[in-house]
Amino acid sequence: MQGDAAEKARLRVERLAARDALTPAERQQKSLSMTVHGAAGIPFPPETVISGFMPIRSEADTRPLMDALRARGGRLVLPVVLDRETIVFRAFEADTPLVKTGFGTTGPGGDAKVLDPDILLVPLSVFDGQGQRVGYGAGHYDRAIARLHAKGRQPVLIGIAFDCQEVPSVPAEPHDVPLHAILTESGLRWFSTPLSTVDAGQKAL
Repeated sequence: MQGDAAEKARLRVERLAARDALTPAERQQKSLSMTVHGAAGIPFPPETVISGFMPIRSEADTRPLMDALRARGGRLVLPVVLDRETIVFRAFEADTPLVKTGFGTTGPGGDAKVLDPDILLVPLSVFDGQGQRVGYGAGHYDRAIARLHAKGRQPVLIGIAFDCQEVPSVPAEPHDVPLHAILTESGLRWFSTPLSTVDAGQKAL
């Protein structure tokens, strides 16, 4: 297990450096391509609760994609870091003011409604062709997904990354939950059929 963790750390440094090396213009162009693919390709019925995220550092700009999913009838939420162990998902309307929410992130304030997402757009540092991912090391999404599973919910997990963040293989540890799909500038790629009630199975392999 220690070797797997060390390899994940190495891959994280390597692939984040590749992402950081993209110019702002390249990231903008690739983010817009992701918006086109995601807006058309992510299947969901109206009122589905979708967790997006506000981009930090060199992440893809997900704001246009969130706008497009909201226009299709999705109910957007944003993850908010409560402490080092916990994130919750607060309702994010078009006019919701954002505040600083820790770890360099922004999100809705404490008066926003907390909702459990049906679809999670998951930021990450590394992914492979089997749907395994490496996060940023804090484990926030791992714990949030585990809590949703404990409540009997099966959210659709869609990673958000650039093509340059893909590697041949990510070592999987027992606590790792694979992604159902990955969205990059090249398109939306499905790895497995979600167990969720969201009707995404028709798009999955």
